[in-house]
Amino acid sequence: MKVHVLQIPEDGLHIEGEEPSEILDLHEARTRAIGPIEYSLDVGLSDGGLFATGTLSVAVECECVRCLEKFPSTLNVDNFACQVGLEGREMVDLTEHVREDILLTLPAHPHCDWDGEKVCKAQFRDAPSEAEPLDDHRDVWKGLDKLKL
Repeated sequence: MKVHVLQIPEDGLHIEGEEPSEILDLHEARTRAIGPIEYSLDVGLSDGGLFATGTLSVAVECECVRCLEKFPSTLNVDNFACQVGLEGREMVDLTEHVREDILLTLPAHPHCDWDGEKVCKAQFRDAPSEAEPLDDHRDVWKGLDKLKL
């Protein structure tokens, strides 16, 4: 995502568009990008540098760590902000800054029920059935009570 410094007016520039998700270079086992990176940025110049603020989003497909089913999700960066020194350049590449902020939003342990619209199949697999009574908290200490110290 390159910005030409000479095309930025004094009061700043608003840019919107899409970039291919390949710039993420995503190698996560449980997550893959399924759509382009969408951006809406306000770009301006100040004190020998270029600043950009705005929003980023990308559609991804994640694998639930509980049930191992794939589910769609959207990674959003609502407060993207970066400052890049110009150092005499006429063009500034924001790709690494965009990539870094999106990768920081990747969930470490994705769950298919995060949005509240679905109940994960594996959520209640380890829960005791109604026929099994829950252990009384005193039963936990019975083994320790038998110790001869």
